[in-house]
Amino acid sequence: MKDAMIQTPANLRHLLSDATTRLRAAGIEAPQREARLLAAHAAGTDLAGLLRIDVLPPGSHDTFMQILQRRLDHEPMAYITGHTGFWSLDMVVSPATLIPRADTETLVEAVMDHLPDRNAPLHVLDIGTGTGCLLLAVLAEYPQATGIGTDLNPDAAHLAARNAARNGLSARCDMLCCNWADGITGPFDLILSNPPYIPHADLNGLMPEVVRHEPARALDGGEDGLVAYRALATIVHDLLAPGGIGVLELGIGQDHSVPALMHNGGLQVLEIRPDLGGIGRALVVKK
Repeated sequence: MKDAMIQTPANLRHLLSDATTRLRAAGIEAPQREARLLAAHAAGTDLAGLLRIDVLPPGSHDTFMQILQRRLDHEPMAYITGHTGFWSLDMVVSPATLIPRADTETLVEAVMDHLPDRNAPLHVLDIGTGTGCLLLAVLAEYPQATGIGTDLNPDAAHLAARNAARNGLSARCDMLCCNWADGITGPFDLILSNPPYIPHADLNGLMPEVVRHEPARALDGGEDGLVAYRALATIVHDLLAPGGIGVLELGIGQDHSVPALMHNGGLQVLEIRPDLGGIGRALVVKK
């Protein structure tokens, strides 16, 4: 009798209402939408498909309750579903890497404006590639381009390779496990990086989803948040081809300090492009 009650349409509505209340109490933004996303994932459909479901498929109720608890613990939705969108691509994610964010798409926009020839045979390096999202988005837009993604974490490099295969781009890139660009020789027409840039003392003040679940190594930029940029200034200068550009992601308030580091490394700042929130996000440099 209890199982029969679970499978009624009224009970599905009740589950969504109860989940929304619990998510709101836990401080989750857009709790109603989050509840529906969880239910759709448990049922093996999307939000549009959920509208056509009168009863949860067998086994979906238990799955729903399990993933609801994970979300109540502030585990990011992308880790629960196992994938997220970035640019025009669908990316597999895992706790080995940061979850790709819309702000990072600002770097892809900057690349396309500064390198307008979409058929250029670019040679691209993505340092700290994570999921591979930046490199793969660029390769998707430049069909003659090839590239290398590097990551210190072997699990991240493996995940990036999976994403290359998932998006049909494996033939044009290699994902390597190394520190920064150790052992790699240029030159490269484009160097990308979304490095760790959060000052160490600020880490615990980030959202619970980030603090509890995303890899600290990919966030921690050292005492002042600039450790990675000091290394990148030299690497970008040494590996850029004549006429090439570097495009680096910036954190909040770093649009003043990082350009000075690049200048000291022999690089010229071409642009600091803001994201949709008005924060200087994409730093474009050349030799």
